[in-house]
Amino acid sequence: MDITSLGYRTDLLLLALAGTELTDKGEYVVVRTPANPTFWWGNYLLFRTPFGPGDTARRVEMFERTFPDAKHGAFGIDSTEGVVGAEDELAAAGFSVERSTVMTASAVREPARPNTTLQYRFLTSDDDWEQLVGLTLASSPMEIGGYNDFVRRKVLAERKLVEDGHAKWFGAFDGERLQASLGLVSDGSGVARFQNVQTHPDERSRGLASTLVHRASTYGLSELGARTLVMVADPEYLAIRLYRALGFTDSETQIQLTKPSP
Repeated sequence: MDITSLGYRTDLLLLALAGTELTDKGEYVVVRTPANPTFWWGNYLLFRTPFGPGDTARRVEMFERTFPDAKHGAFGIDSTEGVVGAEDELAAAGFSVERSTVMTASAVREPARPNTTLQYRFLTSDDDWEQLVGLTLASSPMEIGGYNDFVRRKVLAERKLVEDGHAKWFGAFDGERLQASLGLVSDGSGVARFQNVQTHPDERSRGLASTLVHRASTYGLSELGARTLVMVADPEYLAIRLYRALGFTDSETQIQLTKPSP
């Protein structure tokens, strides 16, 4: 499947490894995750071109026909430059545009303030994975119906990636308590993609994330044989400065378009 965007190419890689169905329709790719139907970025249409005048209504109809029971709308654009097209039409239809920065690194630097007081290890036990559910809910709370179930299903998919040998999930532990986590997914092709870098709100600004990203990066480059590490970050959030300080550089802009159902 020919995908130009490194962000979406690695998105689809890790989704496919976790069991998501990908169907190439030529003009667009159908991304469908039957095991987690409320996962917006597991159930969407990825278009190969920006939105031209009049495309919004036609593409919305395609989405509704493909996902008749969805309580959301979600489109991706296979672009590297952040070009959306017809943004006025999309806004009038209730869609919001999110631009993320796709970052890459082939080597990393030591963090300026590494945290050496916590223990860093893989998630392995049932309790570790149950704590990941709690950490995710605490780090990214959302007042959306079914959100807790969505998070639990997503963590189950992440655990399966690990058990199937496609990923490692790293944690920073204070004793047995999980305080920060991230995933690193690879298919052995030389590219490894980070997932869900998160720190408990009460533990931020202690160097946990930078230490964890550095340790996971070192593992990916040495043990997984990765030549390129991929991180997708919010350009407006402070974490992007952390990734740049470790040696990640901006390479692309990824576009996501979403609309919650009323």
